[in-house]
Amino acid sequence: MTISADQVRTLREQTGAGVLDAKKALTAAAGDLDKAIALLRKQGQQVQAKKASRETREGYIETYVHGNHRVGVVVAVRCETDFVARNTEFQTFVHEVALQVAATNPQYVSPDDVPADVVARERAIAAEQVKGKPANMVDTIVDGKLGKFYAEVCLLKQPSIRDDSRTIEELLRDLVAKVGEKVTIARFARLSLDDAT
Repeated sequence: MTISADQVRTLREQTGAGVLDAKKALTAAAGDLDKAIALLRKQGQQVQAKKASRETREGYIETYVHGNHRVGVVVAVRCETDFVARNTEFQTFVHEVALQVAATNPQYVSPDDVPADVVARERAIAAEQVKGKPANMVDTIVDGKLGKFYAEVCLLKQPSIRDDSRTIEELLRDLVAKVGEKVTIARFARLSLDDAT
């Protein structure tokens, strides 16, 4: 099957993938744009897994103060090289993360950061809520409720404020696929006059 330059350009515009990667994905997907996008996302996950052990010594810190000056955010996102740290797409991602933190007030970066006692407490609450349900369904329901809890308090599990069909974790995975190196959200802080005592 012949892949046209227009198909490659369209895929690149939607994903930010390189020319060769876009052409390979389209060829593997027999010209189907949606399948090619899915392939590129899967490759991004594989790239992220491969790069997981690498050190991230560079990065970018973004500050954001909401228009009413009642909410302020600082976000630190790390990457491997200063080349990526200076990349506009990387900096835009960091800014979007700052906006996300300002809007949703997450407590942790990922589920791994949630203390064990908090997880145990949430599991106990969920188990109490499903008392009387069939035993074979209880674990599934409790896990589902815990997933909802993570989506509220963990930045990576939250739906993006720009596109609620995608989580911050998925957007991060896409960025890793585009820049070709490990990227991590190191930490964030959110200050609000409404929360101050």
